[in-house]
Amino acid sequence: MQVGFKSDKGLRRSNNEDACFVLLPDKVYVVADGVGGGNAGEIASRTAVSEIANYILEHPIANTTNKYAVVNYLQSCLDEANSKIFRMANTYEENTGMATTVVIVYVAFGKVFITNVGDSRAYLYRKGQLVQLTEDHTYVNTLVKAGVLSKEQAEFDDRKNVITKALGAEPTVEPDFFQLEIMKDDIFIICTDGLYDEVEDQEIIKVLSNKQPMTDVCSELIDRANKNGGRDNITVISLKVTEEDIHEQ
Repeated sequence: MQVGFKSDKGLRRSNNEDACFVLLPDKVYVVADGVGGGNAGEIASRTAVSEIANYILEHPIANTTNKYAVVNYLQSCLDEANSKIFRMANTYEENTGMATTVVIVYVAFGKVFITNVGDSRAYLYRKGQLVQLTEDHTYVNTLVKAGVLSKEQAEFDDRKNVITKALGAEPTVEPDFFQLEIMKDDIFIICTDGLYDEVEDQEIIKVLSNKQPMTDVCSELIDRANKNGGRDNITVISLKVTEEDIHEQ
């Protein structure tokens, strides 16, 4: 797996409430975007990635033997992180209301496994096409699914960043799960809304089609987000599938 990752506070924010974590030996990749007043969002996102990393260190994900075991594992992992953030939010007044989005990507058995809560996203770039794999847990996306808003209207709706699910917001968490077979040269982009709110799909495709190292992909995407406004923190992990990844068990 070829890997790149980068996080930037953008041009308008004084601090970075995003967090990311890359566990290279485990092929686990995590992105989080915190919400909450003061430093609470930053605390929430960093707590999420550290709790997930600690869970994986204490309970090796390599011990999962099939896709069902992976789903159960990721649910347990998020349950632990959710409980910790929820407890912190309800113990310390300065953390009241804090929560975070999260996306976890895991590559094994010739597949990619993805789980998400909130509106941070995972995309697949394959053969010149960019597809959003995750579904945003937002109020506006709920309206789109119900047929109340069109996708075009949703783009300009003031409520598009109002999330309906977040890690730590409730005592329990119900993430979405996705999986698909990987192919050589697939590129996965895991990112916060600071990227896709500023950089349109066609612009992302243009960057990915240049066949540059994954580290350079992350840097260029963040540069473009900042050039287009940089109104939020921006975090990107990019992963390119190699032949070895497909045949590893």
